[in-house]
Amino acid sequence: MNASRRRYKTIARATVALALAVALAGCSTLGYYAHLAAGEMAVLHARVPIKQVVADPHVDPTLRARLELALRARAFASDTLKLPRNQSYTTYADIHRRFVMWNVFATPALSLKPVEHCFLFAGCVAYQGFYHHDRAEALADKLRQQGNDVWVGGVPAYSTLGHFADPLLSTMDRWGDDELVGTIFHELAHQRYYLKNDTAFNESFATFVQREGLRQWHADNHLPPPDHTQAERERQFTQLVLATRGQLQAMYASDLTDPAKLARKAQAFATLRRQYAHLRDGPWHGYAGYDHWFDTPINNAKLLPFGLYDRGVPAFAALFKQCDGNWTRFYAAVRKLGGEPAARRDAFLSGTPRTG
Repeated sequence: MNASRRRYKTIARATVALALAVALAGCSTLGYYAHLAAGEMAVLHARVPIKQVVADPHVDPTLRARLELALRARAFASDTLKLPRNQSYTTYADIHRRFVMWNVFATPALSLKPVEHCFLFAGCVAYQGFYHHDRAEALADKLRQQGNDVWVGGVPAYSTLGHFADPLLSTMDRWGDDELVGTIFHELAHQRYYLKNDTAFNESFATFVQREGLRQWHADNHLPPPDHTQAERERQFTQLVLATRGQLQAMYASDLTDPAKLARKAQAFATLRRQYAHLRDGPWHGYAGYDHWFDTPINNAKLLPFGLYDRGVPAFAALFKQCDGNWTRFYAAVRKLGGEPAARRDAFLSGTPRTG
Protein backbone atom coordinates (compact mmCIF):
# COMPACT_ATOMS: atom_id res chain seq x y z
CA MET A 1 0.00 0.00 0.00
CA ASN A 2 1.43 3.38 -0.95
CA ALA A 3 1.48 6.34 1.41
CA SER A 4 -1.56 8.04 -0.08
CA ARG A 5 -3.67 4.94 0.52
CA ARG A 6 -2.32 4.71 4.07
CA ARG A 7 -3.30 8.34 4.50
CA TYR A 8 -6.89 7.56 3.42
CA LYS A 9 -7.00 4.78 6.03
CA THR A 10 -5.60 6.97 8.75
CA ILE A 11 -7.75 10.04 8.24
CA ALA A 12 -11.00 8.30 7.45
CA ARG A 13 -11.09 5.62 10.10
CA ALA A 14 -14.67 5.04 11.26
CA THR A 15 -15.17 4.45 14.96
CA VAL A 16 -18.94 4.56 15.35
CA ALA A 17 -21.20 1.74 16.50
CA LEU A 18 -22.95 1.85 13.18
CA ALA A 19 -25.51 -0.89 13.44
CA LEU A 20 -26.66 0.37 16.84
CA ALA A 21 -26.59 4.06 15.97
CA VAL A 22 -29.75 6.08 16.56
CA ALA A 23 -29.31 9.50 15.01
CA LEU A 24 -30.17 12.53 17.11
CA ALA A 25 -29.67 15.00 14.26
CA GLY A 26 -28.77 15.10 10.59
CA CYS A 27 -29.95 12.45 8.17
CA SER A 28 -32.38 10.77 10.55
CA THR A 29 -34.44 8.47 8.34
CA LEU A 30 -35.41 4.86 8.76
CA GLY A 31 -33.84 4.20 5.36
CA TYR A 32 -30.45 5.28 6.64
CA TYR A 33 -30.79 3.11 9.76
CA ALA A 34 -31.75 0.16 7.61
CA HIS A 35 -28.75 0.77 5.36
CA LEU A 36 -26.38 0.81 8.35
CA ALA A 37 -27.90 -2.27 9.90
CA ALA A 38 -27.88 -4.21 6.62
CA GLY A 39 -24.30 -3.20 5.86
CA GLU A 40 -23.02 -4.21 9.29
CA MET A 41 -24.95 -7.47 9.25
CA ALA A 42 -23.50 -8.32 5.82
CA VAL A 43 -19.98 -7.84 7.19
CA LEU A 44 -20.73 -9.92 10.27
CA HIS A 45 -22.36 -12.66 8.16
CA ALA A 46 -19.16 -12.93 6.10
CA ARG A 47 -17.04 -13.75 9.16
CA VAL A 48 -15.11 -17.03 9.30
CA PRO A 49 -12.92 -18.00 12.28
CA ILE A 50 -9.30 -17.28 11.41
CA LYS A 51 -8.25 -20.68 12.75
CA GLN A 52 -10.63 -22.29 10.27
CA VAL A 53 -9.20 -20.30 7.36
CA VAL A 54 -5.62 -21.10 8.40
CA ALA A 55 -6.45 -24.82 8.60
CA ASP A 56 -7.88 -24.88 5.06
CA PRO A 57 -5.24 -26.60 2.85
CA HIS A 58 -6.52 -24.67 -0.18
CA VAL A 59 -6.14 -21.19 1.27
CA ASP A 60 -3.55 -18.91 -0.32
CA PRO A 61 -0.25 -19.27 1.62
CA THR A 62 0.21 -15.50 1.75
CA LEU A 63 -3.21 -15.02 3.32
CA ARG A 64 -2.54 -17.85 5.76
CA ALA A 65 0.68 -16.20 6.91
CA ARG A 66 -1.08 -12.85 7.32
CA LEU A 67 -3.84 -14.35 9.41
CA GLU A 68 -1.39 -16.28 11.58
CA LEU A 69 0.41 -12.99 12.20
CA ALA A 70 -2.91 -11.36 13.11
CA LEU A 71 -3.67 -14.08 15.67
CA ARG A 72 -0.27 -13.60 17.31
CA ALA A 73 -0.80 -9.85 17.41
CA ARG A 74 -4.29 -10.35 18.83
CA ALA A 75 -2.91 -12.44 21.69
CA PHE A 76 -0.11 -9.93 22.31
CA ALA A 77 -2.67 -7.11 22.49
CA SER A 78 -4.44 -8.74 25.42
CA ASP A 79 -1.49 -10.42 27.13
CA THR A 80 0.98 -7.54 26.99
CA LEU A 81 -0.94 -4.35 26.15
CA LYS A 82 -3.87 -5.28 28.43
CA LEU A 83 -6.39 -4.58 25.67
CA PRO A 84 -9.82 -6.28 25.69
CA ARG A 85 -9.80 -10.06 25.47
CA ASN A 86 -12.80 -10.86 23.27
CA GLN A 87 -13.65 -12.25 19.84
CA SER A 88 -12.78 -9.08 17.87
CA TYR A 89 -10.14 -9.72 15.15
CA THR A 90 -10.27 -13.49 15.61
CA THR A 91 -12.39 -13.86 12.46
CA TYR A 92 -11.86 -12.92 8.81
CA ALA A 93 -14.39 -11.50 6.33
CA ASP A 94 -13.90 -11.31 2.57
CA ILE A 95 -16.19 -8.46 1.52
CA HIS A 96 -15.17 -8.36 -2.17
CA ARG A 97 -14.64 -4.60 -2.47
CA ARG A 98 -11.83 -2.10 -1.99
CA PHE A 99 -13.37 -0.28 0.99
CA VAL A 100 -15.82 -1.43 3.63
CA MET A 101 -17.37 2.06 3.89
CA TRP A 102 -17.19 5.57 2.51
CA ASN A 103 -17.30 8.64 4.78
CA VAL A 104 -18.71 11.96 3.61
CA PHE A 105 -17.12 15.10 5.08
CA ALA A 106 -18.62 18.56 4.49
CA THR A 107 -18.09 22.19 5.51
CA PRO A 108 -19.51 25.53 4.38
CA ALA A 109 -17.53 27.14 1.56
CA LEU A 110 -16.05 29.77 3.87
CA SER A 111 -15.71 27.84 7.10
CA LEU A 112 -13.79 24.90 8.54
CA LYS A 113 -16.65 23.94 10.86
CA PRO A 114 -17.80 20.46 9.85
CA VAL A 115 -21.35 19.51 9.12
CA GLU A 116 -21.77 17.12 12.07
CA HIS A 117 -23.85 13.98 12.50
CA CYS A 118 -24.77 12.81 15.99
CA PHE A 119 -25.37 9.26 17.22
CA LEU A 120 -26.60 7.93 20.53
CA PHE A 121 -23.65 5.62 21.22
CA ALA A 122 -20.75 7.31 19.43
CA GLY A 123 -21.69 10.96 19.93
CA CYS A 124 -21.18 13.58 17.23
CA VAL A 125 -18.75 12.99 14.39
CA ALA A 126 -17.62 15.14 11.49
CA TYR A 127 -18.73 12.73 8.78
CA GLN A 128 -21.51 10.37 7.73
CA GLY A 129 -20.68 6.82 6.74
CA PHE A 130 -22.17 4.55 4.08
CA TYR A 131 -21.57 0.95 3.07
CA HIS A 132 -22.45 1.69 -0.56
CA HIS A 133 -20.43 4.17 -2.60
CA ASP A 134 -23.45 5.37 -4.57
CA ARG A 135 -25.23 6.38 -1.36
CA ALA A 136 -22.18 8.32 -0.22
CA GLU A 137 -21.99 10.13 -3.55
CA ALA A 138 -25.72 10.92 -3.42
CA LEU A 139 -25.29 12.67 -0.07
CA ALA A 140 -22.13 14.37 -1.34
CA ASP A 141 -24.02 15.75 -4.34
CA LYS A 142 -26.83 17.01 -2.11
CA LEU A 143 -24.37 18.77 0.19
CA ARG A 144 -22.56 20.33 -2.79
CA GLN A 145 -25.85 21.66 -4.13
CA GLN A 146 -26.32 23.38 -0.78
CA GLY A 147 -23.05 25.23 -1.36
CA ASN A 148 -20.81 23.11 0.87
CA ASP A 149 -17.29 21.88 0.29
CA VAL A 150 -17.44 18.07 0.25
CA TRP A 151 -14.95 15.20 0.32
CA VAL A 152 -15.67 11.44 0.19
CA GLY A 153 -13.04 9.16 1.75
CA GLY A 154 -12.86 5.37 1.54
CA VAL A 155 -12.64 3.41 4.80
CA PRO A 156 -10.82 0.05 4.73
CA ALA A 157 -11.30 -0.69 8.46
CA TYR A 158 -13.46 0.42 11.37
CA SER A 159 -14.48 -0.45 14.90
CA THR A 160 -17.95 -0.94 16.39
CA LEU A 161 -16.43 -0.06 19.79
CA GLY A 162 -16.94 -3.58 21.09
CA HIS A 163 -20.66 -3.81 20.34
CA PHE A 164 -19.87 -6.58 17.84
CA ALA A 165 -16.93 -8.94 17.35
CA ASP A 166 -15.22 -7.02 14.54
CA PRO A 167 -13.46 -9.15 11.93
CA LEU A 168 -10.28 -8.59 10.00
CA LEU A 169 -11.36 -7.53 6.52
CA SER A 170 -10.15 -8.44 3.05
CA THR A 171 -9.62 -4.68 2.53
CA MET A 172 -6.59 -5.08 4.83
CA ASP A 173 -4.96 -7.94 2.88
CA ARG A 174 -2.33 -5.81 1.13
CA TRP A 175 -1.18 -3.90 4.19
CA GLY A 176 2.33 -4.23 5.54
CA ASP A 177 2.86 -6.22 8.73
CA ASP A 178 3.21 -3.17 10.96
CA GLU A 179 0.10 -1.59 9.52
CA LEU A 180 -1.94 -4.74 10.15
CA VAL A 181 -0.61 -5.29 13.67
CA GLY A 182 -0.85 -1.60 14.56
CA THR A 183 -4.44 -1.38 13.35
CA ILE A 184 -5.44 -4.27 15.61
CA PHE A 185 -3.89 -2.43 18.56
CA HIS A 186 -5.53 0.87 17.52
CA GLU A 187 -9.04 -0.51 17.16
CA LEU A 188 -8.85 -2.52 20.38
CA ALA A 189 -7.73 0.66 22.15
CA HIS A 190 -11.06 2.22 21.12
CA GLN A 191 -12.78 -0.72 22.78
CA ARG A 192 -10.66 -0.19 25.92
CA TYR A 193 -11.77 3.44 26.22
CA TYR A 194 -13.92 5.73 24.08
CA LEU A 195 -15.18 9.19 25.03
CA LYS A 196 -18.27 10.49 23.25
CA ASN A 197 -17.93 13.78 21.37
CA ASP A 198 -14.12 14.05 21.58
CA THR A 199 -12.55 12.64 18.42
CA ALA A 200 -9.14 14.23 19.02
CA PHE A 201 -8.87 12.66 22.49
CA ASN A 202 -10.01 9.23 21.30
CA GLU A 203 -7.80 9.10 18.24
CA SER A 204 -4.70 10.49 19.91
CA PHE A 205 -5.11 7.90 22.66
CA ALA A 206 -5.57 5.02 20.22
CA THR A 207 -2.69 6.22 18.04
CA PHE A 208 -0.36 6.28 21.05
CA VAL A 209 -1.42 2.73 21.98
CA GLN A 210 -0.79 1.70 18.37
CA ARG A 211 2.70 3.21 18.24
CA GLU A 212 3.86 2.12 21.69
CA GLY A 213 2.28 -1.28 21.13
CA LEU A 214 4.22 -1.67 17.87
CA ARG A 215 7.45 -0.68 19.61
CA GLN A 216 6.88 -3.35 22.24
CA TRP A 217 5.80 -5.89 19.61
CA HIS A 218 9.05 -5.38 17.70
CA ALA A 219 11.11 -5.73 20.87
CA ASP A 220 9.23 -8.83 22.01
CA ASN A 221 9.67 -10.50 18.60
CA HIS A 222 13.35 -9.47 18.25
CA LEU A 223 12.56 -7.32 15.21
CA PRO A 224 14.38 -4.13 14.27
CA PRO A 225 12.67 -1.01 15.66
CA PRO A 226 9.79 0.28 13.50
CA ASP A 227 10.95 2.39 10.56
CA HIS A 228 10.10 5.99 11.44
CA THR A 229 10.87 7.38 7.97
CA GLN A 230 7.29 7.15 6.77
CA ALA A 231 5.94 8.39 10.10
CA GLU A 232 8.19 11.46 9.80
CA ARG A 233 6.99 12.11 6.25
CA GLU A 234 3.41 11.81 7.43
CA ARG A 235 4.11 14.22 10.28
CA GLN A 236 5.64 16.77 7.91
CA PHE A 237 2.79 16.45 5.44
CA THR A 238 0.22 16.78 8.21
CA GLN A 239 1.94 19.89 9.56
CA LEU A 240 1.92 21.40 6.06
CA VAL A 241 -1.83 20.85 5.75
CA LEU A 242 -2.50 22.06 9.30
CA ALA A 243 -0.60 25.27 8.62
CA THR A 244 -2.78 25.90 5.58
CA ARG A 245 -5.89 25.12 7.61
CA GLY A 246 -4.81 27.56 10.32
CA GLN A 247 -4.27 30.32 7.76
CA LEU A 248 -7.67 29.68 6.24
CA GLN A 249 -9.38 29.68 9.62
CA ALA A 250 -7.93 33.09 10.46
CA MET A 251 -8.84 34.44 7.05
CA TYR A 252 -12.43 33.15 7.20
CA ALA A 253 -12.85 34.94 10.56
CA SER A 254 -11.59 38.24 9.12
CA ASP A 255 -13.60 41.21 7.83
CA LEU A 256 -12.78 40.51 4.18
CA THR A 257 -15.66 40.34 1.74
CA ASP A 258 -16.81 36.90 0.63
CA PRO A 259 -15.38 37.33 -2.91
CA ALA A 260 -12.02 38.30 -1.40
CA LYS A 261 -12.12 35.29 0.91
CA LEU A 262 -12.84 32.95 -2.00
CA ALA A 263 -9.84 34.41 -3.88
CA ARG A 264 -7.58 33.99 -0.84
CA LYS A 265 -8.85 30.45 -0.41
CA ALA A 266 -7.83 29.54 -3.96
CA GLN A 267 -4.43 31.14 -3.39
CA ALA A 268 -3.92 29.15 -0.18
CA PHE A 269 -4.57 25.85 -1.93
CA ALA A 270 -2.22 26.79 -4.79
CA THR A 271 0.47 27.62 -2.23
CA LEU A 272 -0.12 24.27 -0.50
CA ARG A 273 0.52 22.47 -3.78
CA ARG A 274 3.78 24.38 -4.30
CA GLN A 275 4.94 23.74 -0.75
CA TYR A 276 4.27 20.03 -1.09
CA ALA A 277 6.20 19.90 -4.38
CA HIS A 278 9.15 21.57 -2.65
CA LEU A 279 8.99 19.03 0.18
CA ARG A 280 8.71 16.10 -2.24
CA ASP A 281 11.49 17.22 -4.56
CA GLY A 282 13.75 18.49 -1.79
CA PRO A 283 14.04 16.82 1.63
CA TRP A 284 12.09 13.74 0.46
CA HIS A 285 14.38 13.20 -2.54
CA GLY A 286 11.52 12.60 -4.97
CA TYR A 287 9.31 10.46 -2.73
CA ALA A 288 5.87 10.97 -4.30
CA GLY A 289 3.65 8.90 -2.00
CA TYR A 290 1.25 11.79 -1.38
CA ASP A 291 0.82 12.87 -5.00
CA HIS A 292 -2.49 11.04 -5.18
CA TRP A 293 -3.97 13.31 -2.51
CA PHE A 294 -3.51 16.22 -4.90
CA ASP A 295 -5.09 14.43 -7.88
CA THR A 296 -8.55 15.64 -6.85
CA PRO A 297 -9.47 19.24 -5.97
CA ILE A 298 -8.54 20.49 -2.51
CA ASN A 299 -11.28 22.08 -0.42
CA ASN A 300 -12.14 22.76 3.22
CA ALA A 301 -13.73 19.35 3.77
CA LYS A 302 -10.61 17.55 2.59
CA LEU A 303 -8.62 19.29 5.34
CA LEU A 304 -10.98 18.32 8.17
CA PRO A 305 -9.54 14.96 9.28
CA PHE A 306 -5.94 16.15 9.59
CA GLY A 307 -4.52 16.46 13.07
CA LEU A 308 -7.28 14.48 14.78
CA TYR A 309 -5.24 11.30 15.05
CA ASP A 310 -1.90 12.42 16.44
CA ARG A 311 -2.28 15.86 17.96
CA GLY A 312 -2.17 14.57 21.54
CA VAL A 313 0.15 11.59 21.07
CA PRO A 314 3.08 13.28 22.90
CA ALA A 315 0.78 14.03 25.83
CA PHE A 316 -0.31 10.40 26.09
CA ALA A 317 3.32 9.30 25.77
CA ALA A 318 4.21 11.53 28.73
CA LEU A 319 1.28 10.14 30.70
CA PHE A 320 2.41 6.57 29.96
CA LYS A 321 5.86 7.45 31.27
CA GLN A 322 4.33 8.92 34.44
CA CYS A 323 2.59 5.58 34.90
CA ASP A 324 5.98 3.83 34.69
CA GLY A 325 4.95 2.07 31.51
CA ASN A 326 2.22 0.14 33.33
CA TRP A 327 -0.68 -0.31 30.93
CA THR A 328 -3.32 -0.89 33.62
CA ARG A 329 -2.36 2.30 35.46
CA PHE A 330 -2.21 4.17 32.16
CA TYR A 331 -5.73 3.20 31.14
CA ALA A 332 -7.02 4.21 34.58
CA ALA A 333 -5.35 7.61 34.15
CA VAL A 334 -6.86 7.99 30.67
CA ARG A 335 -10.31 7.21 32.02
CA LYS A 336 -9.82 9.80 34.77
CA LEU A 337 -8.82 12.39 32.17
CA GLY A 338 -11.90 11.54 30.17
CA GLY A 339 -14.03 12.56 33.12
CA GLU A 340 -12.55 16.05 33.24
CA PRO A 341 -14.13 19.10 31.52
CA ALA A 342 -13.48 19.49 27.80
CA ALA A 343 -11.26 22.53 28.35
CA ARG A 344 -8.92 20.51 30.59
CA ARG A 345 -8.81 17.63 28.12
CA ASP A 346 -7.96 20.07 25.36
CA ALA A 347 -5.20 21.60 27.48
CA PHE A 348 -3.83 18.11 28.11
CA LEU A 349 -3.76 17.31 24.39
CA SER A 350 -1.99 20.59 23.69
CA GLY A 351 0.62 19.98 26.37
CA THR A 352 -0.59 22.95 28.40
CA PRO A 353 -0.11 22.58 32.18
CA ARG A 354 -3.44 22.13 33.92
CA THR A 355 -4.44 24.49 36.70
CA GLY A 356 -7.15 24.38 39.30
